[in-house]
Amino acid sequence: SVMGICGMSAPSTLKSFAGFDLGTSGARLSIIEESEGDNFNEIYSTSITWDEKYPYDDPNSWTHAIETLLEKACVNDKLKNVKALCASGTSASTLLLDSKQNGKFTRKPRMYDFDAFSSSDANVRVEVQDLLDKHVPPLHTARASTGCLAKLLSWNAESKLEAGEILSHQSDYCSMFLMFGPTDDKRCGSGLQERKREIVSDWHNALKLGYDVQNLEYPKWLVECLEDAGMEDPLRVLPSRVVMPGEPIGNISQKWADKYGISENAKIVGGTTDSNAAFFAAIGNAKKADIGTAVVSLGSTLAIKQLSATFCEDATRGVYSHRFPVFGDGGSETVNKEEAWLIGGASNVGCAVLRKLEFSNEELVELSKEINPEEPSSLRYYPLTKKGERFPVADSSREPLLEPVPDNRAEFLHGILQSISDVERDGFIALGDLGATPSTPTQVLSCGGGSKNDMWIKMREIRLNKSLCENSEERKISVKRATNT
Repeated sequence: SVMGICGMSAPSTLKSFAGFDLGTSGARLSIIEESEGDNFNEIYSTSITWDEKYPYDDPNSWTHAIETLLEKACVNDKLKNVKALCASGTSASTLLLDSKQNGKFTRKPRMYDFDAFSSSDANVRVEVQDLLDKHVPPLHTARASTGCLAKLLSWNAESKLEAGEILSHQSDYCSMFLMFGPTDDKRCGSGLQERKREIVSDWHNALKLGYDVQNLEYPKWLVECLEDAGMEDPLRVLPSRVVMPGEPIGNISQKWADKYGISENAKIVGGTTDSNAAFFAAIGNAKKADIGTAVVSLGSTLAIKQLSATFCEDATRGVYSHRFPVFGDGGSETVNKEEAWLIGGASNVGCAVLRKLEFSNEELVELSKEINPEEPSSLRYYPLTKKGERFPVADSSREPLLEPVPDNRAEFLHGILQSISDVERDGFIALGDLGATPSTPTQVLSCGGGSKNDMWIKMREIRLNKSLCENSEERKISVKRATNT
């Protein structure tokens, strides 16, 4: 679902692009090429799922996934025309690396759902909370206990960062792996010395670290926060560059070029987050995106993105704004004041609960046939898999609610799907309350595993329109499956 990112800011002579999407359940490689009318078509896709040997929170799993997917594509002769590659990762998934030793990771990753308050001991929690309260502006997304800044501060509170340790997002790590290779590859995209690694991030991943996406810089309050935490040279701990998604950052490693038959001139470009990648994939061509378009990812978790003319943010509700790239040939130099904002948030509610409750794919198909989407369920759940919610209210103490359990499994499924739909509805209400422009989406494109359920799409459309458009003259909100994902 990284379709569109690789090619949007690259020169028009580039025709084929590859994107890696590392998600909560597995990893996928998508290869697209330009077609007539400034459009892009997916010509190849392959994926793998995480398992006990290669879990989702292990950097070795990520690099294994990249090599496995490249090998599959190579066997199918799909890589020889690839001119640019990029990677997306789960939002706020971070790790610490030794930048002087091949980028070797020094501490186990803290993934998107790691909560620095509920997962840390009392002393660490108090220290991190005090630093966030003292330095981070009110309502800023970096105040979130699941954000990258909170994770960085908690690592430092547990054990002071060593010289050379640097923060990397999951996407950054994958880009580094593609540029440098796993060993001392002298030919690297940034031209740095052997063994030393540069971490380059992007606007989307760096947002929850505290990067100022309006002024495109690390803000003074962030530097002061890290200094207050005892870090002598705060900028050394952060990614050295933050680029626009899709902006070239270096060349592919010679090792990978030789091994997989990729052009040695293939560019590695700035990545994005998983739900933002889903947005780009769903709309098909970011150059033609309309203000008011929303994309909802119905995967293990529920994520909402809406293209807005206005910036809005409230960490207490898990709402943040990603800067929407201006795609062209000039990279970051093309940024202008008319740029739009990709606003939204990600809930911990989602389809993962269906697996936990042992609904099989076959059962989901058959039971959905028994559900009338126009008839509301009397069951009211909050279908989390574990304690803690991020959006539309950030509440680390929120407990799952999956009772009562009816004897009829179709009724149970009806209540769960309706409850996830209601979290989606509340998410759009939160965006409208905070100043989204327009205040309600004009259309909602659905992607992820849940988008395959036609009954659920109909249920969501009914509930969204009833709640958001009942007393207004706004046109009906269209909810449909994205055809590009």
